[in-house]
Amino acid sequence: MATFKAWDVIKVPFPHTDRPVRQHRPALVVAADGIQDHHGLLWVVMITSAANRGWPGDVAVTDLETAGLPVPSVVRTAKIATIEARDAARLGTVTDEVRETVRRNLMDELFERKTE
Repeated sequence: MATFKAWDVIKVPFPHTDRPVRQHRPALVVAADGIQDHHGLLWVVMITSAANRGWPGDVAVTDLETAGLPVPSVVRTAKIATIEARDAARLGTVTDEVRETVRRNLMDELFERKTE
């Protein structure tokens, strides 16, 4: 099994409830180390096409080539998931600027929920 680290852009298969096929979609790893070592899991946030309607907290991927993405994309920090690491394949990584903005947006979401 491949080993991943935070800020890797990966592709993962997503099942569709209305279709019997799985489609590969990009995601950004936000936690790997211990959770992968002990449980074979990764925490990821969704990456989607920038052509889709924007959500608060979306972060534009500024270097598509380094990220391994074919079209303008955004990291959708509101959509976080736990996935099996064995199902993922590495595509690339994101810039330091994207990392910092994603980190800040995730922290804002965590603190916002704690105060409600």
